Amino acid sequence: MDIYEALLLRRTGQYADCTLATCPISESLYGYLPSNPVNLIFVALFALSCLVHVIQGFKNRCWTFMVGFGIGTATETVGYIGRLMMRKNPWSEVNIGIQLVCLTIAPAFIAGGIYLTLKHIIIIYGAQFSRIAPRWYTWIFVTCDILSILIQSAGAILASSGSKARLGNDVMMLGLVSQVVTLGVFGALTADVYFRIRKFRGEINESTLPLRNSRRFKYFLIATIIAYACISIRCVYRIAEMAGGWRNKIMENQVGFVIFDGVMCVVAVFAMNIFHPGFLFKQSYATLKAEQIEPDTEMVNARGHENTK
Repeated sequence: MDIYEALLLRRTGQYADCTLATCPISESLYGYLPSNPVNLIFVALFALSCLVHVIQGFKNRCWTFMVGFGIGTATETVGYIGRLMMRKNPWSEVNIGIQLVCLTIAPAFIAGGIYLTLKHIIIIYGAQFSRIAPRWYTWIFVTCDILSILIQSAGAILASSGSKARLGNDVMMLGLVSQVVTLGVFGALTADVYFRIRKFRGEINESTLPLRNSRRFKYFLIATIIAYACISIRCVYRIAEMAGGWRNKIMENQVGFVIFDGVMCVVAVFAMNIFHPGFLFKQSYATLKAEQIEPDTEMVNARGHENTK
């Protein structure tokens, strides 16, 4: 039976009053009962990461980054609570809706936090290494991210309603594809900045040299690449999962979901917990402030050494 028909029957037909005692688990949305210990672990890990990100955000006064990762980790926590609820009733629209909506949109918030870091990295090295002004990275990519979140949210809500499951699937696919495209463009621009820095043979913003040479900064760059890669892998996986339609082999593979959705997001959020960019944000703000206080000196440096302008 087609999954869209099954979703409709869950509301009005033979599966309307399904319970684990009366209906086979194979006829549920995912065809399996979500693992209790695995989902409990994810709930604990995402809740812990959320708490730490909030504390780090207040400590370092990096509000936008805190909002992105705070909402992302909180939404992941609620999503996995929804999967725990599905163990008791895998046919419940409420339980399905909670996990479907939350786990669909949560990585987009995490990606939004990652997008913010590039602006500050460019400020540390110098704006001449970017094809666009550093401030535009936040506006462009966060705006695209918000649109992706709205589209995916709408699709997930429609999909969990049952009567519009097919339309919801298509809308979710649109949101996921737009997110992957945004991630791809972000990655391409980041790579462009990297190669422009590598090819440069002049002096690069001497005031930030100690920071750039520090292990803390280098480890942060590695952690950011890991977080970006993990979120990208997760989004590509969800496209493959949704592309085959509901109840396809990928969707019914719980191990695959745990690895490519749960584990990928856990690695991403904890990488940014361990190597939090608060120190980078403080240095970039100090660099901008110095440029505003001594504009003439900076202009001389820019002409003579091609430093920061």
